[in-house]
Amino acid sequence: MGLHFLRRMDWLGAARSLGYLRLLALLNVAMLVLLVATSRDGVDRNGFLLGSDFISFWTVGRMLGEGANVYDGAAHVAAQRAYFAPENGYTAFFYPPSFLPFCRPLGWLGYFPALATWLVVTGAAHLAAVRAWWRDAGVPAPLWLLFLGFPAVPIVATHGQTAFLVAALLGGGAWLVRSRPVLAGVLLGLATIKPQFGLLLPVALLLTREWRTIGSALVTAMVLAAATTALYGAQVWPDWLAASARAQDAMAEGAVGYAKMVSPFAALRLLGVPTGAAYAVQAVVSLGVAGLLAWAAWNKRWSPGLAALTLAGAPLVTPFVLDYDLVLLAFPLLWLTGQGLRDGFRDWEKLAILLAIAAPAFARPLAMNAGVPVMPLVLALLFAVVWRRARA
Repeated sequence: MGLHFLRRMDWLGAARSLGYLRLLALLNVAMLVLLVATSRDGVDRNGFLLGSDFISFWTVGRMLGEGANVYDGAAHVAAQRAYFAPENGYTAFFYPPSFLPFCRPLGWLGYFPALATWLVVTGAAHLAAVRAWWRDAGVPAPLWLLFLGFPAVPIVATHGQTAFLVAALLGGGAWLVRSRPVLAGVLLGLATIKPQFGLLLPVALLLTREWRTIGSALVTAMVLAAATTALYGAQVWPDWLAASARAQDAMAEGAVGYAKMVSPFAALRLLGVPTGAAYAVQAVVSLGVAGLLAWAAWNKRWSPGLAALTLAGAPLVTPFVLDYDLVLLAFPLLWLTGQGLRDGFRDWEKLAILLAIAAPAFARPLAMNAGVPVMPLVLALLFAVVWRRARA
């Protein structure tokens, strides 16, 4: 027993894994059904509007239709509370202007029709990207079971967040680099709506000399920025920069809640480490992950392994990442599982897969109630085993 029990995990075979996935899927679906069934007028038992964070995007869509400044914090608060006024709290909006064209159509619908449409469309996009990786990996579990059994999925749904969309763009783009490089660049360029998750992409794409993808991504990002400027005026950019400064202060002060975040920075702040020291450690981790990715990509061509490694490292290199963003891990998890099924699982790989799948279900409660941040360690283990495979 001892470490060998965790290092090899020979007891975790296909049948037992499917059983665990079915149990997780059942719990996830039951939780969502219970949440909706026990809500009143769209407000859950804790006083939160269903799809809690989505009200920020929906409000922005309404404000854009009225020509209002969406980066004016006071105006955004007033517009949001005109629809729903909680006893405390407010869902801020700090996304870059390139996200505004995605928000505008949401304002054409009522809140709940917009929320349902958003989750269906972005969830379908995420599933389409996951399906490509799933088919290549040869994982025997049905796609619907993998989707419903991943605890990060209901977290996205209950928050009405952008994570499905961002994961679809990054996962789909990374997958298409070799087969359809221009389309891959288009998807990656659109992913600049949440730029902190694409920090490693330039490293991997430059070292593998994927010039067509790089060019397509740059053109797409510039066209999106130009279209945004034409639609909403050049002033949105300085307004966003001012809002970003407020976002930086809010994050440092813990306004978001360090227990909800899964970065090394947030973990250290939760443990009481001063802000400056926490940022310094985050910088060391980010540079280390980028260096290991560069090592794996040196003198190589783009491959599914490098794509998986880039996406596995994405949550580690940004200080601002929450548990719902972990749906991005579906892609490296599928690739790693497929490699293990083909060639045999190596030491620690099954443990990394199991923890990365299950941890989103308990990481936030554990951090909030016990002050123990486990997710950065889980992310580091997953990155390490994917890196070992990708280098080979």
